Amino acid sequence: MNSCNCCVAPLALAGDDTIRYPYSMTIALEARNILKHYPGVRAVDGVSFSVPEGICFGLLGPNGAGKTTTVEIIEGVTPATSGEVLYYGEIAGSKFRQEAGIQFQNTALQDFITVRETIEMFRTLYDRQADFDELLERCSLRDLLDRDNRKLSGGQRQRLLLAVALVNRPRLIFLDEPTTGLDPQARRNFWDLLQDIRAGGSTILLTTHYMDEAEVLCDEIAIIDAGKIIAQDSPAALLQKQYDGLIIELPISDLTNNLSGIEHTVLDNLGIIEVVTTDVAESLKALTPHVSNLNQIKIRQPNLEDLFLDLTGHSLRA
Repeated sequence: MNSCNCCVAPLALAGDDTIRYPYSMTIALEARNILKHYPGVRAVDGVSFSVPEGICFGLLGPNGAGKTTTVEIIEGVTPATSGEVLYYGEIAGSKFRQEAGIQFQNTALQDFITVRETIEMFRTLYDRQADFDELLERCSLRDLLDRDNRKLSGGQRQRLLLAVALVNRPRLIFLDEPTTGLDPQARRNFWDLLQDIRAGGSTILLTTHYMDEAEVLCDEIAIIDAGKIIAQDSPAALLQKQYDGLIIELPISDLTNNLSGIEHTVLDNLGIIEVVTTDVAESLKALTPHVSNLNQIKIRQPNLEDLFLDLTGHSLRA
């Protein structure tokens, strides 16, 4: 049974009890009031969200925010204290397990076997099986078929793990920080793979610490902190709601005196000061007497990283 949400209002910031979509859409995945309690800790505290079919949905949050626990509960790896997970309107069960693909944050590949043997081994675990040649082409693995898993580079390993997640022709794919540790070129190549998979009609649930990655890949994002969703919408809509203007950025080291009377944010860890403004010329005029080097000033559009830090805080978390 397919489940549809037919509404007229856009998605709202967390705090509204209802997740709403501006058009009729089939919901592939739904989390309803997920809670996970450990002694003295609420790791996940009433998380609810819906993922429409065919989109890339990003779940973002600082370390320890509860996003990995939330995803593991949805995947069926970790039991919830309470709440439920629906897959196409039904409690996630055997059909979900056959039709979902998962690339875990940390996965150990079998040593002393080849890429070919790895893919063939995982394909036998499912009734639904992807075409072997198509899988090789999609993940660019044809030239690596006879290579031992131990001899793969970081990017090659991630492409193999993605192929493993795709062996059952999944309708829904979970990707938990899939590009962590990759060099910039490998990350960009992996983005191309994910965009190709999404274009093929699969639904993707992505967790990542890279805000540029979420901004490029995700149609919608939910930001989770302290076990709760604190914001949810498309990246563009969230930025529009949060910011009205541009960001002026300057090094702390270039200040000649304090900025009393000028609203600003100090980012000690980056060594910069930010001023959000709707009137760049007027703000630059106000800043000039306080700055020794105007050549170091940058003016830019707010991005998802700005939003993430403003909502979750600028301090480093273990």
